[in-house]
Amino acid sequence: MRPDVVFYESFSGNGMLCNPEAIFRALLDDPEFAHIKHVWTLRSRRENRSVIREFAHHPRVRFVRHGSVAYYRSLAISGYLVNNATFPPEFSKRERQVYLNTWHGTPLKRMGYDIGEPASQVGNVIRNFLNADYLLAASPFMVDQMYERAYRLKHLYRGQIIEEGYPRIDRQFLSGEAAAAARVRLAAAGIDLRGRKVILYAPTWKGTNFNRPEDDAAELIARVAELASQIDTERYVVLLKTHQVVHKFATHRPELRGLLVPNEIPTNVVLGVSDILITDYSSVFFDFLPLERPILFFTPDIDDYAGYRGLYIEPEEWPGPVVRSVGELAGELIRLDQLGVSIDTARKHAIMRARFCLHEDGNATARIIDIVFRRNEGGYRILRAATDERTSILIHAGGMRPNGITSSLISLLDSIDHDRFDVSVVFPNSRRRAVLDRQRQLNPRVRQIARVGGMNGSKLSHWIRRSSARRAALGIHGTDAIQRRLWDDEWQRCFGSSRFDHVIDFSGYAPFWATLMLHSPDAHRSVWLHNDMAADAHRVIRGRRRHLRNLLGVFSLYREYDHLVSVSESLRTINSTSLAEFAPSGLFVSARNLMNGDRVLAGAEANIVEQATEAETGAVAEWCLRLTDPRFSGTTFVTVGRISPEKNHRRLIEAFALLQKVRAESRLVIVGDGPLNEQLRKLVDTLGLTNSIIFTGQQLNPYAIMAAADCFVMSSDYEGQPMVILEALVLGLPVVTVAFGSAGDALPDGVGLIVPSTSVELANGMAEFITGRVPARALDFEAYNRNAIAEFYDAVGLAPASQPSERSRRPI
Repeated sequence: MRPDVVFYESFSGNGMLCNPEAIFRALLDDPEFAHIKHVWTLRSRRENRSVIREFAHHPRVRFVRHGSVAYYRSLAISGYLVNNATFPPEFSKRERQVYLNTWHGTPLKRMGYDIGEPASQVGNVIRNFLNADYLLAASPFMVDQMYERAYRLKHLYRGQIIEEGYPRIDRQFLSGEAAAAARVRLAAAGIDLRGRKVILYAPTWKGTNFNRPEDDAAELIARVAELASQIDTERYVVLLKTHQVVHKFATHRPELRGLLVPNEIPTNVVLGVSDILITDYSSVFFDFLPLERPILFFTPDIDDYAGYRGLYIEPEEWPGPVVRSVGELAGELIRLDQLGVSIDTARKHAIMRARFCLHEDGNATARIIDIVFRRNEGGYRILRAATDERTSILIHAGGMRPNGITSSLISLLDSIDHDRFDVSVVFPNSRRRAVLDRQRQLNPRVRQIARVGGMNGSKLSHWIRRSSARRAALGIHGTDAIQRRLWDDEWQRCFGSSRFDHVIDFSGYAPFWATLMLHSPDAHRSVWLHNDMAADAHRVIRGRRRHLRNLLGVFSLYREYDHLVSVSESLRTINSTSLAEFAPSGLFVSARNLMNGDRVLAGAEANIVEQATEAETGAVAEWCLRLTDPRFSGTTFVTVGRISPEKNHRRLIEAFALLQKVRAESRLVIVGDGPLNEQLRKLVDTLGLTNSIIFTGQQLNPYAIMAAADCFVMSSDYEGQPMVILEALVLGLPVVTVAFGSAGDALPDGVGLIVPSTSVELANGMAEFITGRVPARALDFEAYNRNAIAEFYDAVGLAPASQPSERSRRPI
């Protein structure tokens, strides 16, 4: 570690810009910090030639290329880290480093989770914030609205929030000499001001992804040219300052020569010599407010933009005219030139300054340096993220694929008392549509965290980790110092300094996650057992025991957990016996999965035809046409589940073939998809059942299809807790299932029919239904859930509602 080195990054290396630039220059000029060395990362030396020339021979300043070996080395060994956005996913703050994240502006447009984007879009931002020692806020609005709400840092972030203004805004309070220097710098870039007043047009970037913005250079060029044609260019010059992420699209356009402000000139320096600002939804207008100069808002796309992205402050409150055309914009500029700022606009301007610029007095940089580099906190506004008495829970959700585990988790999160518990869910990063659909179903009060990036560590440490995984000897993660450090570092990389009272591996199948959860500091730990786990480990799939190595690794960690939670009492008995060599019986407990009966009933009301209609073409899926054929008047059986070996659809199809011989007026609907899909379709063809068996494929809403059937049928070899049986009972469907370990737990006494696990017996059971001998009764899912959530709280060691835990009472 080099405690005398400060490493700076702005906008992923796009320049020496924003708050880090202001802090850097102040430190460099302060004799007290003459011992400090400074490292800047830049993506392009060509785009930053002037700053490189400025410091080329400075003994305490050097530059590294973003993403290079030198970049990662500097990021790893520098004592201080200053960033206005995010370090890459590989970054993990080391114990003695001090990380200041300044961010890059007060948001007008919605941020983070407020946009409604998947967790993957904000995963690296959240990760950086949680690793930071200090977050910088220009105003209380940033603390409350952006950090605590939009990025859900309330009750999670354990660092400090400094609310003392923005260093970059100091840069725009220019003395006469500094203003002259800024004009000279613009002239050197080919911008001839000729003593004219500056109208700065500074729009934000457009698009739905910050890393892949739209190229709107042609549109910006046309707007600047049209505006210049309608104003007095002898008195005014219109300059364009693009957002740094789209500057690359504009920098080589010859039409903008002499009008485009180079990216390497800090925006706030340009604001300091600007007389009028034109912007749209950019945070730059908040920076301009302290100068008390006119602001105009040009928003031709405000309806689309506000609809997609959303705004925190309505246009009616903005401190300047809001227009939609260049003609209107030119008219407002002429009116401003003739009449000055209106009384109403001046009033709004004053309100905005009081709300957002309380600390912008030109000395914010000095205060930040005093706090971060001198560790002098006295008299400054330094905050902790808001917290409360709720108990914090972190749940690993698994891969969030459409399966029973995911459905159970969604229902659990809908039933947890969020007034008592602060719940975070973590899952691997994914862009698969089916996974994102399930993430959107998570309760909105749950904080979603996507794990982005991968583990750091030496090749040797990873060779040892993989070797121990192959031997299913994962206990080395806690006994070997190098391995313990490897996993502790990964926890730090993912969650920073955050702490959780309880951590839960709800998946229970992944050795990586089962190990990582054990490195949560000072937490109560539980892992879920969704099946007969020993049998699952030895299950042969396509000629191989595919789960064996992974599950043996997970089993080797069981002793380190506080609770091993099976999803039914019968499974608890099975698992405690078959896994006795891995954990004492006292660790095995049970808690039934919860279900969302309201979602089942609402889904059942959906129109099947509308659900199966292609939006673009209007074509209705072939399976739907067959299912809704009014000419069919027989019995419809339905099954729902992944088409995989353990579900044993083959036995069901063979049983249905036997039934068809005596009950031809019946059909079978198979909802789901999976690796055996094509194999089963061939079997259906071979048995001549193509006209009697309907494959629907995977369905986001299977309940409308289930509700259209007469009887639910299941042929699984094993299940943990078959939630689909409970869902069928909510719909009032009779149930016929083969016998497996937890079948009896799923069906209430006197309801449904459990038959021996053969095709003949299953066919007989289906025939029993047709003759009216399978009893049915709708499930009271509300009463069921009340009991199940109580079992959950008890299983993981959470106190009853009337008895807060000692941890939840402990001051933070």
